[in-house]
Amino acid sequence: MKLLIDISDNKAAGFLELIKNYSYVKAKPISVSDAELFEEINEIKKAFKNVEKIKQGKLKGRPAEELLNEL
Repeated sequence: MKLLIDISDNKAAGFLELIKNYSYVKAKPISVSDAELFEEINEIKKAFKNVEKIKQGKLKGRPAEELLNEL
């Protein structure tokens, strides 16, 4: 299982030391830009799932014009 955990910078070193004591846990920090990219990919994935739900009639869509008018 893979987890993404967001920890404040001042607590991260201590947390990494703690989990390194477990032989079954592998941890490595990722850059801020990689974390942001990961979040964007998750948002895109969620949007595609919502499109599928709209096509199946489980969610109600709305016209793009309505969305643009809100902006």
